[in-house]
Amino acid sequence: MKTDDLIAELSGTLRPTPPGAGVMPLVLGIGIGAAVSAVLMFFWLGLRPDLMPAMHSSPFWMKFGYTLVFAALAFWAALRLAHPGTDAKTATRSIALPVAAMLALGVFELMRSPAPPAQLFYGTSHDVCPERIFVVSLPIFLGALWGLRRMAPTRLALTGAIAGLFAGAAGAWVYAFHCGESGALFVSVWYTLGIVSVGVLGALLGRFVLRW
Repeated sequence: MKTDDLIAELSGTLRPTPPGAGVMPLVLGIGIGAAVSAVLMFFWLGLRPDLMPAMHSSPFWMKFGYTLVFAALAFWAALRLAHPGTDAKTATRSIALPVAAMLALGVFELMRSPAPPAQLFYGTSHDVCPERIFVVSLPIFLGALWGLRRMAPTRLALTGAIAGLFAGAAGAWVYAFHCGESGALFVSVWYTLGIVSVGVLGALLGRFVLRW
């Protein structure tokens, strides 16, 4: 049998991959991780007691919007990086947009609020906020790594870092159901620090865990 005939015979039995099939392991891993993170937050920290009244305030939604947009952009970047040969520069750089916007809101708050600057900066939980976000984010981070290992990233450290940023932002969103802090300056500093700490972990582990 000629080589061309063999290739034609082998390829003739192939079936098209369903749209989105390659993404499903990542979505599954993230979904399971998010569920574990939510349970961890609920039983470890609990919901904030004034959650329902707080939902009627704009600072509450500002914090939730920041973490959700951050997570969405990082997820987009992770998807781009998980496919070899795909340009991920725009997606990766876009992650800086919500950070810059929140920092700008924080500076505006600092200039306009009558509260002392130290109070706006430190709040009442700056000493525990980043580490709690880090811990709550870990199940999502592990789920994201599990999903990415079943894809084909080539820039391993960068992909791991972006997966960590996604997990950190998603974990920060989960943590926000407990946290009573809603100041823009506080969120721009301490929430972001917690998110970035997971990104650093991802950069360190990515080159080893995502190798294929």
